[in-house]
Amino acid sequence: MKAMHIRPPAVSGLFYPSDPTILTLDVDTLLEEAPAPALPGTPIALVAPHAGYAYSGPTAAAAYAALRKRPFRTAVIVAPSHREHFHGISVYDGDAYRTPLGLINVDIALREKLLAYKGMIKSSAMGHRDEHAVEVHLPFIQRINPDAKILPIVMGDQRPEYCRLLGDALAAISGDASTVLIASSDLSHFHPGSEARTLDAVAARHLSELQPMRLLDDVAHARCEACGAGPVAAVMTAALQLGAVRSTILHQCHSGDVTGDESRVVGYVSAALTREGAPHE
Repeated sequence: MKAMHIRPPAVSGLFYPSDPTILTLDVDTLLEEAPAPALPGTPIALVAPHAGYAYSGPTAAAAYAALRKRPFRTAVIVAPSHREHFHGISVYDGDAYRTPLGLINVDIALREKLLAYKGMIKSSAMGHRDEHAVEVHLPFIQRINPDAKILPIVMGDQRPEYCRLLGDALAAISGDASTVLIASSDLSHFHPGSEARTLDAVAARHLSELQPMRLLDDVAHARCEACGAGPVAAVMTAALQLGAVRSTILHQCHSGDVTGDESRVVGYVSAALTREGAPHE
C-alpha cells in the first residue's frame, strides 16, 4: 500500500496555537464573535488574510463565518509564495496537509482537472513546503466543515497573464456548487497607520467593485499593496465567470488596531463574492 504524502504543519505554534484544544477554542471563539452580515446571495468565493491569528484572526473569521451555512465539498485555496521564488503556479502534489486538528485531504480528482490546463500550472511541492499563506486557513475550514477537502495552489509568479490563466482554469473546474474559491492575501505592509488606510482603501475598492485587473495595475504602480494580489485577481476572475455579481467587504483592519502601534502596520481585509440566489442554497 502506497504511503500517503503529507505536508506537515510549518507555522503551528507561531501563527496559531499548536495545541489542538487551544486551537479549537480560539478558532471557535473567533467564528462566534465574527460579524454576520446579510449577504445578497450565495458566496462562491472568499478573500481572507493569512497573518497570525492574533492580528488577522478576526478578519479571517469574518470570511469563514459567512461560509458556515454554505455547503461545500472542496475549498480551492490560492496563495502567494513568501519563501520560495519560482515561475508559474504550483498545485500541491501530495495527498494531504496536516494541522494540529488532523489531516485535511487534497481533492485529487479536482487537481487532475486543473492540471489538464498545461503550461504554467504544475503539480509540485514547490511553494508549499514552508508556506504559511495556505496553512493558516486550514483550521478555519476544519472547524466549519470537518469533511471538506482542499486544493492548495501557490503562485510563484503573479503576472497578469498568469492570473487570467488561473482564473479561467478555476472557473472551468469549479462550475458546480460543491467548490468554494479562497484567495489568501494581506494588504499593505509596514507603513504608518494613516498611509496604510489610504493604500488599503484603494485595494478594497477594487475588491468591492470586482475589478481584478485594476487591482493588479494599481499594485504594479504602487497605488496600493497586496502580497496576494495575484491570487485575489485569479479568484475574482474565476468568480466573475461563475456568476459573481457582488463583493461584500466583511471586515477590514490593520495590525495597529491590535497592538496600538501605528508606526509600521500590516493591512487585512476579508470579502465574500456572491452570485444571485438564496445565500445558503
